[in-house]
Amino acid sequence: MRRVLLRLVVLSFVLASVPAIAGQGIPVDRREALDALRKATEFFRTKVSTEGGYLWTYSEDLSHRRGEGAATDTMVWVQTPGTPAVGMALLRAHEATSDPYYLDAARQAGYCLVRGQLRSGGWAYSIEFNPEKRARYAYRVDKIPDEEKASQENTTTLDDANTQGALAFLVQLDKALGFRDEKIHEVVRYGLERLLAVQYPNGAWPQRFTKPRNPREYPVKKASYPVSWSREHPREKYSAYYTFNDGAITSAIRLMLQASAVYDDPRYEASARRGGDFILLAQMPEPQPAWAQQYDAQMHPAWARRFEPPSVTGGESLGILHTLLALYRWTGKKDYLAPVPRTLDYFEQSTLPDGTLARFYELKTNRPLFFTREYELTYNDDDLPTHYCFKLRT
Repeated sequence: MRRVLLRLVVLSFVLASVPAIAGQGIPVDRREALDALRKATEFFRTKVSTEGGYLWTYSEDLSHRRGEGAATDTMVWVQTPGTPAVGMALLRAHEATSDPYYLDAARQAGYCLVRGQLRSGGWAYSIEFNPEKRARYAYRVDKIPDEEKASQENTTTLDDANTQGALAFLVQLDKALGFRDEKIHEVVRYGLERLLAVQYPNGAWPQRFTKPRNPREYPVKKASYPVSWSREHPREKYSAYYTFNDGAITSAIRLMLQASAVYDDPRYEASARRGGDFILLAQMPEPQPAWAQQYDAQMHPAWARRFEPPSVTGGESLGILHTLLALYRWTGKKDYLAPVPRTLDYFEQSTLPDGTLARFYELKTNRPLFFTREYELTYNDDDLPTHYCFKLRT
């Protein structure tokens, strides 16, 4: 079945690049580009959107809807490429055209996120608007009797830059609206305050949270190798771990830098710097001077999901290097550059025969780790699950 992918950003980029395309000798009619952008946006707003928000994909007749999983017509998605990504595209369309219609459409997406912010400060992967189902969640805007609050889902997720992406869009929307929209401004500042509150003493963030954790349980330490680790998944909760996986920490750092640029509040840059200092603490010692996907409170690489073992990762380590460079450009602090040469040398030594990096390298031995389709840990890559990337191009 053919699907309609919500990528208004493509249209806005096309519009913004009209002069460049024309400069290459390709005939482009700006009026036609403007008309196409307006027509597509009106369709998404009036036919596709739910309460101003969006999913990932829809069938042409809109009968089938999906985010990361199946969805109904009363749901929208926060996780990229959901509502914040579409909202950001609408802001770019407004920047390219100066047409207030697109700013109003972006504001509508922002109001959708306002109605999905949890009391814990951020967002779950999706937002529910069906009144009966909605009562299961601790949305800030909803008035719920105290006796019902304890059973509500109130977990903010930083996985996949979920909350960070929502706030990054809302920060830019707040700026575009001149900080005059009280609903948008208040939600942004509340969300940023909660992210500051849950940042660990060492500068890291957890994967998920409902409230700040006891800082005494998370001492500031440098990363080290555990004496031993189980080859079997322990089935333990990992939401409190210091998490680089899927950009949890690096996107939080970039969000704080963005907030620092928009708001006159030195705490945001200080938070980003603390995040950068955690990156320095988290670099593994020789012989593997890169990073793990997640660490326990003792700063040992730890299990997360059943296909994410304690290991050094060739995946998230690349994103971490980019974040260190961004921090150096912002702060001028040369300490953020210090890990880069050793990590690049390590990558070169760890490259697989096919030119890729393994996602996981065994602690200390540096042997590439893989899983079979039955989720057995192995050194062979001939029976990999298909839902996850175990090798990465650099």
